[in-house]
Amino acid sequence: MFSSKERFAALFLQRLEMTCGKSFKDSTKLDQYKTLGIMVREYISSNWIQTNEKSRSNSGKQTYYLSIEFLLGQLLDQNLINLGVRDVTEAGLKEIGISLQEVLDIETDAGLGNGGLGRLAACFLDSLASLNLPGHGMGIRYKHGLFEQKIVDGHQVELPEQWLKNGNVWEVRNADQSVDVPFWGHVNVSDQNGRLTFRHEHATLITAVPYDIPVIGYDTGTVNTLRLWNAEPYIHHHETDILSYKRETEAVSEFLYPDDTHDEGKILRLKQQYFLVCASVKSIVNSYRKTHKSLYGLHKKVSIHINDTHPALAVPELMRILLDEEKMSWEEAWHITVHTISYTNHTTLSEALEKWPIHLFKPLLPRMYMIIEEINERFCRSVWEQYPGDWKRIENAAITAHGVVKMAHLAIVGSYSVNGVAKIHSDILKEREMKGFHILFPKKFNNKTNGITHRRWLLKANPDLSAMISESIGERWIKQPEALIDLKSFAYDAAFIEQFQLIKEKKKQELADIIFCTSGVVVNPESIFDVQVKRLHAYKRQLLNVLHIMYLYNRLKEDTGFSIHPQTFIFGAKASPSYYYAKKIIKLIHSVADKVNYDPAIRGLIKVVFLENYRVSLAERIFPASDVSEQISTASKEASGTGNMKFMMNGALTIGTHDGANIEILERVGPDCIYTFGLKAEEVLSYYENGGYRSREYYQHDRRIRQVADQLINGFFEGEADEFESIYDSLLPHNDEYFVLKDFSSYLDAQERIQSDYRDRRKWSERSIENIAHSGYFSSDRTIREYAEDIWGIKPME
Repeated sequence: MFSSKERFAALFLQRLEMTCGKSFKDSTKLDQYKTLGIMVREYISSNWIQTNEKSRSNSGKQTYYLSIEFLLGQLLDQNLINLGVRDVTEAGLKEIGISLQEVLDIETDAGLGNGGLGRLAACFLDSLASLNLPGHGMGIRYKHGLFEQKIVDGHQVELPEQWLKNGNVWEVRNADQSVDVPFWGHVNVSDQNGRLTFRHEHATLITAVPYDIPVIGYDTGTVNTLRLWNAEPYIHHHETDILSYKRETEAVSEFLYPDDTHDEGKILRLKQQYFLVCASVKSIVNSYRKTHKSLYGLHKKVSIHINDTHPALAVPELMRILLDEEKMSWEEAWHITVHTISYTNHTTLSEALEKWPIHLFKPLLPRMYMIIEEINERFCRSVWEQYPGDWKRIENAAITAHGVVKMAHLAIVGSYSVNGVAKIHSDILKEREMKGFHILFPKKFNNKTNGITHRRWLLKANPDLSAMISESIGERWIKQPEALIDLKSFAYDAAFIEQFQLIKEKKKQELADIIFCTSGVVVNPESIFDVQVKRLHAYKRQLLNVLHIMYLYNRLKEDTGFSIHPQTFIFGAKASPSYYYAKKIIKLIHSVADKVNYDPAIRGLIKVVFLENYRVSLAERIFPASDVSEQISTASKEASGTGNMKFMMNGALTIGTHDGANIEILERVGPDCIYTFGLKAEEVLSYYENGGYRSREYYQHDRRIRQVADQLINGFFEGEADEFESIYDSLLPHNDEYFVLKDFSSYLDAQERIQSDYRDRRKWSERSIENIAHSGYFSSDRTIREYAEDIWGIKPME
């Protein structure tokens, strides 16, 4: 099929007519995209079948990665690259007058995730397949994903994300492997020959239908599977109100993260989580049963990994199968469960550690609640035996307490491994947030610093830079990213630096063109591209960035002798629909942009841009064009971050706090190649514990802070006098929870160092290349090898 451009072109034309039922001259770009996608899927079908057979017959273990999000981005280009057929495809299409890039641009980003959690899961799938490891993903096939972001008068507006409107060429519906998921009803307990039996009766059933997507490894025959579950009505349903039942059923897989402000939304989120877990665990068990008579050896052949707490119900669901269907004793079932399930914690934020009200949980999932109650009872009893009389310890560690089910506690107690995602994050979990559990289970806790797939974020996103790297150090880095360290010897090579600068200039011009086309703002490609793209959250401190821009604007207006190298501040972020404060930050960014961008007194020295609807395909255009990477979260709050790694891999220099993986970047590149500032984690945690921080003191003693804070409420933004009161209140009356004012002066100092250093373009480029050279450590290949060896116990397939 892809043996030569001529053969490919002939087969493409033939397949196009067969697939679309129209001649080539009448075909659209969408027809051409679908035809090419189908050809790729057919091309890998035998490898896909063989990989599945190998996974099942493999003498070792296989891993199933359960995640509420998989932020895949576009797949066609990556698949062509991984298969090694991109060049012949491009040449073949050119023969018949088609631009490959125009076809690639037709693909819609898969709407299956929100931010770092989902993108990490996607990177992990790529690395599993590329390393020939038997590992598959399991998630939900959201009809609309999160939302499509539109900006209207500076405000975020959410529209349904219609990523499936033209179908999904990669998915294969496998209705024969559907699973029924029960909700509501009650559990009938009876005694049969001295053994209690449990029957879930009068449940409302929903059918989970699997849609499988191939995950193609780079230059390998391995094609793993991402299985996504779609919620559909149970075929034998007998409810009288069928329309209401249909609506409630389809809502389960309609949107990612439905608003949980009210009980109705909480119930829907909990439904989603059990839907994912029940369907996935049943599917795993059904697959295992095809080659094994009993489930007693399940934990020796299967590893189930839960990505954050959303799939934590895998613990009681596996227990249910082993107890109710396999008739095992509690001790047998528990031994298998806690040797099958492993858990990644992604946050230290207490509000992000899920807690479900028992009054909602118990009627919706009656059998799950019974099992969790029993797990909690036995766990608390074991704690009592170790620490008799220590009621406080038991209260703090309990899975059910104070009217809620604590999902993180369930995940820790019911798993054999608990890992953080950066060294500092794992240390905080062990020493503070989960200290009680670490004392009880010291061997469970470990660290696995996050990584990103360099094949998407460098090879695909930045082909010019990738080609230059391969010309300089060979292609070994594509399969062994740690070989990027060989670039260190080119960091001071004049010819290499010149070529690197030309590539950066080209990427900046391309991004400048995108900015103009999407927002109408003209930016200077020779300016410093200072970029903060990530989820909008108070702890990520987009506000600190904005207040610095306001300070620069004020100084340029007041001091005619003050000048800077032109700097373009680029933002991209979605705020959760119900997160009022985050939406106000988006509005503030736009108000500042309106003020700055069109003021002739500023002479174009600063520009502010907000890129609408931030997503993977847009990120691939942003990272290669960036000069400065904003990683300015409050220390101790960002578990790891992966955007910092993507910027680093494309030669941007980090300005960041001592938080998450920033610390490990600093350890590798050294203090001259990164701009660190602000409080350290232990100082932040000490303030939270002991108090002593008064934001008003910084407001009173620093004129710069006082000026920008007052501008939020004093009419500085015409016609918006009370628009930003909530932001002002967060900083002063509410005492600045995330230490924006405390770190303000230190952040300004770091920005001034950037301004000074950027003027020496050669030295800046040397530091950029040093960053790229050290970025190989942050490949997800390294991370996945660590998971495979230290947690899952899986080995590459032959």
